[in-house]
Amino acid sequence: MSWNLTGSYAETCSCELMCPCNTSLDHGATYDYCRVTLAFNIRDGAIEGTNVGDRKVVLIADTPKVMTEGNWKLGVFIDEDASAEQFDRLVEVFGGQRGGPMAGLAPLIGEMAGVQRAAITMADDGLRHSVHVDDRIMFEIKDIVPFGKEDGQPVKFDGMFHPVGPDLTMAEATTSQIDAFGIAYEGKTGLSYSSFSWAG
Repeated sequence: MSWNLTGSYAETCSCELMCPCNTSLDHGATYDYCRVTLAFNIRDGAIEGTNVGDRKVVLIADTPKVMTEGNWKLGVFIDEDASAEQFDRLVEVFGGQRGGPMAGLAPLIGEMAGVQRAAITMADDGLRHSVHVDDRIMFEIKDIVPFGKEDGQPVKFDGMFHPVGPDLTMAEATTSQIDAFGIAYEGKTGLSYSSFSWAG
């Protein structure tokens, strides 16, 4: 059977504004590493007939300066309200075992730090997007509206290679406290996406 997910997305990483890795994964990060948190708020979806709507998944990764070198360390948080079946199906999709966007990144992972249940909250309020995972991850990003843009629309990065989509909104972190699976960093830059859609 097939699967599909739709929802919203927010991320923050350790690079300075803007993250070179978002230009291309083979560009070096600002520092000698890139640490990133990827947060998915699934509004609707089903995997092998299992409804996973209203569930949330957060990934945190520590990668080399050049992401395409692989050997990523990855940790995964699954919504604590997920049933056992929802948990298993979500791990399969976000681990790349069921194809789709995450399957393309799976070969880059060198260490799986763990998969845990957690209380995850995500909120979108206009240009602001916040993510909380227990007391381990907390960040807020704000979409960037360019100076002089009278319509108030934030700037988008079009044509990028990213598992969520090619045209994410550029953002910057306004608040950041991140320490999970042995990965700790200060979020500086960010991306948001009001409506991603995956299928496999």
